[in-house]
Amino acid sequence: MILNVEKVSKDFEGIRALNNVSFSLETGELSSIIGPNGAGKTTLFNVLTGLLKKSSGRVIFKDEDISELQPYEIVRRGIGRSFQLLNLFQRMTVFENVQTAMLAGRGLINNLLTPAQKMVRGETEELLERIGLAEKANENASDLSHGDQRRLELGIALANKPELVFLDEPCAGLTVEETKIMMNLIQKLGKEEKLSVLVVEHKMDVVFSISEKIRVLYEGELIFEGIPEEVKKSEIVQRVYLGEQKN
Repeated sequence: MILNVEKVSKDFEGIRALNNVSFSLETGELSSIIGPNGAGKTTLFNVLTGLLKKSSGRVIFKDEDISELQPYEIVRRGIGRSFQLLNLFQRMTVFENVQTAMLAGRGLINNLLTPAQKMVRGETEELLERIGLAEKANENASDLSHGDQRRLELGIALANKPELVFLDEPCAGLTVEETKIMMNLIQKLGKEEKLSVLVVEHKMDVVFSISEKIRVLYEGELIFEGIPEEVKKSEIVQRVYLGEQKN
């Protein structure tokens, strides 16, 4: 197992957003978390990546308790993250966005001995090639299409060669064709990089197409987990989530 989430809870001023959430993620697993708005999916990601501190429980990554680590320390342990809302440097080029993520993740952003522009250039070019943005390396992030901005954020999440990546709605706002491209890219990179990937996504066609396992959050609790066919047949999942998706 690469990740063990043990009875994690998160309270906000007396309101319990996560309640004793527990699950394990196998090395190389590509899986998803689904649930209605307000179920606690993004809150869970924020706890797992150190942006929020849990109220109780433990997060174990590769046999190490990372529950109290800062986000930058978690990145350096080998965890990447994308966000529900695009989190790019809009006035920087595509190349500079990825290069900056690499430098920051390695603690080199303030290296006074080597100009930043000369560092990790080859690695940046290689990653842009893998995500299909090499030809747009010198374009500002703000000038990219929404689909390309989503791919750029995926590149940023992969900038420091993580072993585990959390993707928060990577297909949000994408067209049908852009969604297919993103799905294929996630699956391809997952296999090539031997990544463990956990996705939060509302598009059920995406979830059922790419996931080896699906976990369902409802009102801060993990109410079901299983392979896609088991999730489709689950009465409780139909009642609290999938049924409303069809309406």
